[in-house]
Amino acid sequence: MTYVLHYAPDNASLIIRMALEELGLPYEARLVDRASKAQESPRYRAKAPTGLIPCLETPSDTLFETGAILMWLSEVHQALAPKSGTPERGDFLKWFFFTANTLHPLLRLNFYPEKYVGKDANDTNTLRRTIQDVHPKNTTLPRALGLLDAYIAERTAPETTDILELYLSGCLRWCGIYPVGWTAWFNLPDFPALEALSIRVEARPSARRVAHAEGLGHRFLSKPQLPNPPEGSVL
Repeated sequence: MTYVLHYAPDNASLIIRMALEELGLPYEARLVDRASKAQESPRYRAKAPTGLIPCLETPSDTLFETGAILMWLSEVHQALAPKSGTPERGDFLKWFFFTANTLHPLLRLNFYPEKYVGKDANDTNTLRRTIQDVHPKNTTLPRALGLLDAYIAERTAPETTDILELYLSGCLRWCGIYPVGWTAWFNLPDFPALEALSIRVEARPSARRVAHAEGLGHRFLSKPQLPNPPEGSVL
């Protein structure tokens, strides 16, 4: 079984690529050229109708949505997640879907506010500031990370890693470098359990292979820098 991962460097496909490497699965990484807006082409949208990266071709279907792909891989290969019926499964699912349904969409709003409120600079800046604000009740980016940090601090870390750790580590990387000029709100050491998670994941051989393939650097999760990919464009 060989998968085809449609990817762009340092996009959400990074998370899927780390999972494929961690599972030791054969796959082809097929570039989606964002510089030419290949993700908007009819050919790509026939596979991923949302036009978002990644999508994963399997022998039976083509999957899109990062969380769905991760969950499918963990179920098909019976790895990288607590087994159904175990005490850990419920909490794991809650926070996995919180990451997929809340944290990741907040990041998308932060990266691409013009897609949601138009191109007026006052509107886009207001949206970003609102998302980045520390708030005691509203689920802004800092509060979402605080909730996740508390959960990770309390749970027993998996013996290797899991799809939640992989998902979170990618999101934490992007908090530190994107959008350029709008990252002052984020300081990874303010979330010590998430910082430890980033250090743990980036040390894994599977993650190091992905970092090398996409030009992400050595401390690509705990001390992220803008990438220097050998092919393709981040934006």
